[in-house]
Amino acid sequence: MKITFAKTGRARLAALTLAALAAGAAHADPLPETNLRVIGNFSSGVQVQRVEKPFWTQDIPARSDGKITVEYNNYDVMGIKEQQMIRLSEAGIADFASTDIVKLAGDDPIFEGCDLTGVSPDIATVHKACDAWLPVVARVLETKFNTKLLGLSPNQGLVFWCRDEIAGLSDISGKKVRVNSRTMGDMIVALGGTPVTTPFADVVPSLQRGVFDCAITGSMSGNTSGWAEVSKYMFPLPVNWSISYQSANLASWNGFAPEVRTFLEEQFKDLDTRLWAIGEQAHDEGVNCNTGQDPCTLGKKAAMTLVPVSDADKETIKTIARDKIVLEWAKRCGKECAQEWNDTVGKVVDIQIPLEQI
Repeated sequence: MKITFAKTGRARLAALTLAALAAGAAHADPLPETNLRVIGNFSSGVQVQRVEKPFWTQDIPARSDGKITVEYNNYDVMGIKEQQMIRLSEAGIADFASTDIVKLAGDDPIFEGCDLTGVSPDIATVHKACDAWLPVVARVLETKFNTKLLGLSPNQGLVFWCRDEIAGLSDISGKKVRVNSRTMGDMIVALGGTPVTTPFADVVPSLQRGVFDCAITGSMSGNTSGWAEVSKYMFPLPVNWSISYQSANLASWNGFAPEVRTFLEEQFKDLDTRLWAIGEQAHDEGVNCNTGQDPCTLGKKAAMTLVPVSDADKETIKTIARDKIVLEWAKRCGKECAQEWNDTVGKVVDIQIPLEQI
């Protein structure tokens, strides 16, 4: 089964150069000299290497005619844990920050709301879901964490990487599976497996030693990190989309000159478009690369066996999401939060949380 990057995604990427030029030309008056301190997302991610890092280190200085300079580094290079990022943003350690938003769920489960495990089967659906949930996230970030939300965007679809042969979701029963969120753990338990939490950097040696049988991560992020060398079977059913957020410390943002804020808002619209486009491309190409197919321009080819995703598997995930995952999340988030979810994301994905069970 060959996965081909969606035509719309390639068309968007082809048009982005013109859009970027337009974004850069939008300001007519000279901007005041401004320096920005940025903590970027995981350094080896395709979306970081191809889009986010060049956006900060090349595009912003060039489009501002050199008036805006940027000090950019990535949280992993700095030795910062993802869970710490919101506190650093809140304290104004950096003006801008980006990371996986599910890692903030320990501070508030509301951050998981647009990417609950099993809810969005494809990138078009999760895009609509996150657009619907974005105002909720923006409100919570601003009121509780002194942080301004500037965008939500995907990594790739998070899929199954297994050491031993599987034929579908039914074979997850009895297996230990590495997960990266509580809702993903709920899914594995519902499938009869045992969820294991392991840092991303420790997954390859853990798979080699048989600490767990399967692991879940992005189709491309696993490829570029060597997962295909220690796992043989890829089951490309997206269970999450690893949504990241772009943000600014609210005090920093309000302290910028009005024309700088206007300029940056224009640039973030362009960044958002490009991040969603490369997220789609990276997901499809990740599956291709891992199974030795073309196109594979963002990763490296491997020889994993592709396990077909059946309609029954898709229905199983949706049933688990509807009957267990969203309800368990709602119990953590509260009835008011669940009602807001029903009115926004729930309408997009055609799932309603039974409020009387919370």
